[in-house]
Amino acid sequence: MSSPAQRFFNKNLVLLIVCQGLFLTNNVTFIAINGLVGMSLTPVPWMATLPVMGYVVGGALSTGIVARTQSRYGRKKSFQLGLVTAILSALMCAVSVWTQNFWLLTMSTLVAGYYSANGQLYRFAATELVDAGHREKAISWVLAGGLIGAIIGPNLAKYAKDAASYPFMGAYLALAVVGLVAMLVMHCIRFPDDARKNAPRDSGRPLSEIARQPVFIVAALAAALGYGIMNLLMAATPLAMEVCGFEFGSTATVLQWHVIGMFAPGFITGSLIKRFGVLQVMAMGLLINFICIAIALSGTDFHQFLFALFLLGVGWNFLFTGATTLATQAYTPQERDKAQGAINFAVFLVMAVSSFSSGALVTTQGWYWLNVGSLVPAAIVGLALLGLFMRRARKGQTPYGA
Repeated sequence: MSSPAQRFFNKNLVLLIVCQGLFLTNNVTFIAINGLVGMSLTPVPWMATLPVMGYVVGGALSTGIVARTQSRYGRKKSFQLGLVTAILSALMCAVSVWTQNFWLLTMSTLVAGYYSANGQLYRFAATELVDAGHREKAISWVLAGGLIGAIIGPNLAKYAKDAASYPFMGAYLALAVVGLVAMLVMHCIRFPDDARKNAPRDSGRPLSEIARQPVFIVAALAAALGYGIMNLLMAATPLAMEVCGFEFGSTATVLQWHVIGMFAPGFITGSLIKRFGVLQVMAMGLLINFICIAIALSGTDFHQFLFALFLLGVGWNFLFTGATTLATQAYTPQERDKAQGAINFAVFLVMAVSSFSSGALVTTQGWYWLNVGSLVPAAIVGLALLGLFMRRARKGQTPYGA
């Protein structure tokens, strides 16, 4: 049987890119509306982002389950189960708006986290659909598929907002349809492990040994804190812009350009990593994050929100794509499920804290101090990258780790 990884742009990779785009449609729509729906349903303002937090907490709680499911049944069946969950949870969110039940909304997004835990593995699955020499490009191109979500997500939230009897109920119903489309696309993808009947007998080193490697520590730290910085500022943006008097249309535009910034660089990030090295590209992403924070601290006009959030997306792309690429150096194919699950657990854990903190900080301390606070995790990532760079230089390795 011929391998599905014979060339770069094979059918399986292209369809996975589409699935990534539909996954991000769900994510972007949730980000755009969950905090606002939460604000309308809860009498306590600082709890407004609990539905956003529920999504990432659900993802964190699901990482272990997803890792075991993928190990036992393979990529495709696990991804399909995630899409079934996406459809059901979107319908639950619609019911929660219909019944005006804040806690049902939060529980629904918690359940939706299982889909998120699956979708976060699309980027790792991409490396199995191409030759080893194209792994960086496969990761970055699958992440670039998020541009579909950048286009559809904000517009879906904007135009479906009043499509049903309650605000945003139509958007949740539309997400159920998006999940059905993704199911059809996923059905047509063939992964190398589709024929798996049983979990592999040899699962490699224990996770504790894998996680002690400096390369794994830096990859997990950069992925988690990089996502945390992005999520902290992104989740708070709809609330901050509403406080500043902007209409939802303006907020949707800012979020759309933010998501474009997150995924448009994916067309070149893999090539940049191959040419300049993974640590250099990650450092560039961190520098862009600092520039984003500086712009956000300069004021609260529309263009300042727009430029800051766009750069926030670009910085995240470089940092997250680099961290994912770096992580592949830390485990063998037999160890992939537990290693990838551990990294995603760290990402979701930090995202959960940042989702809750964003609502609490922006409603109590304001947009300015929220951005000041984001400098701390950015500095930690910078120190971690510097430490790994110096360690490799001392050992005579290629410092950039390409």
